Amino acid sequence: MSDDQIVCLCSFAKSSKVGLPPSLEEFVELGAGQIQKLDRLLKRASRHNIERFSCSVESVSLLAPIKSPRKIVCLGLNYRDHAAEQNAVVPDEPVIFMKPATAIVGPNEEIIKPGFVSQLDYEAELAIVVGKRVKNVSAADARSCIFGYTILNDVSARDIQFKDKQWTRGKSFDTFAPMGPCIVTEDQLRDTSDLSMHTWVNEELRQKSSTKNMVFNVYDIIHHISRVMTLEPCDIISTGTPAGVGFAFKPKPKFLNKGDVVRIEIEGIGILGNRIA
Repeated sequence: MSDDQIVCLCSFAKSSKVGLPPSLEEFVELGAGQIQKLDRLLKRASRHNIERFSCSVESVSLLAPIKSPRKIVCLGLNYRDHAAEQNAVVPDEPVIFMKPATAIVGPNEEIIKPGFVSQLDYEAELAIVVGKRVKNVSAADARSCIFGYTILNDVSARDIQFKDKQWTRGKSFDTFAPMGPCIVTEDQLRDTSDLSMHTWVNEELRQKSSTKNMVFNVYDIIHHISRVMTLEPCDIISTGTPAGVGFAFKPKPKFLNKGDVVRIEIEGIGILGNRIA
């Protein structure tokens, strides 16, 4: 297979008389054994049989990989460089807030800028897709709770966020959680300690950092959040953004406007692109 091809796994498995769940959400909920079963199936298959159920990426519209998670948990101030650019104190425990599932859109879908929002901003974030139900899990055991990783753009209405002095309303508008372009499973991306991250607005590079600047790594994050709430399959944990967000530019902030295109790239996952409408 080449990088520009997609396999319809349900049709492929059916032709091989192997049952797969009809949705990705159900696939995740059934656990890691489903990935292992699929790996075995693909390794046994001939190239010709895989190609029968393949098509080009350009011929399809990619949707958000998880459309209706039970919850989206986000972190604030989880990058040292982001805290530094706004002269904020690095937290000693994760600062968490929530976004609703209705904010989710997929790759190439539009981010809708409401007419009464004047300070629209982007935040490139590595997102964890939770793989099983857990509570009070240790950092040492957290790896087993991860199904995979994707990219999430924590779009924010800064004028509302800063006016409210809390983050729910300014980050919860419909379309304010673009996600994708895919999920890379945990066994495909074992080391998330130093993944490069880039964000472009149109052709201007705005964010250039690495996950090595995280205050809390993905395992610490799962540990701390699971002490507060039960994590469930398909929950999304968005792990914070590095330096370079629009409101922090000096001497003048750089907010998003209609027609702008935001592209976020995280090493090992791909590129998530969305236009402002």
